[in-house]
Amino acid sequence: MKPPGANVARQIAEPATAPADLLCLKPQTLKKRADFVRAAKAMRVPCPAFLLQAHQRGFDTAEGLRVGFTCSKKLGNAVTRNRAKRRLRAVSREVMARHGRDGWDYVLVGRPGATVSHDFAAMCRDLEHALSKLHGGKK
Repeated sequence: MKPPGANVARQIAEPATAPADLLCLKPQTLKKRADFVRAAKAMRVPCPAFLLQAHQRGFDTAEGLRVGFTCSKKLGNAVTRNRAKRRLRAVSREVMARHGRDGWDYVLVGRPGATVSHDFAAMCRDLEHALSKLHGGKK
């Protein structure tokens, strides 16, 4: 029989290894209305399936990339809105870690009829293009 806490000691001794793609920048989620409003008043780039809004935070705030998602009732019922937000979150996970910038807030706004039915690969390409356009083509 093992003494209590034996597994805990072994877990602490072994370093946790993470895949290389998980070590890159992980975006935080916007939750406060004020952050969404600031992004809405700042820059925007339209795409066929969504609208990208972006705001560069001041230097006094914590670093990191933050992303918010919004889908209004114009998109449809709750099931449709939730599906649209899931797709926007998936696109964000694919693209933002590589092409987003520290110190920026991004909001992805769903479009009626397009966000739910648009091709996923095309949405990823659209977000990459929108981010390069937003940041002047430079990384």
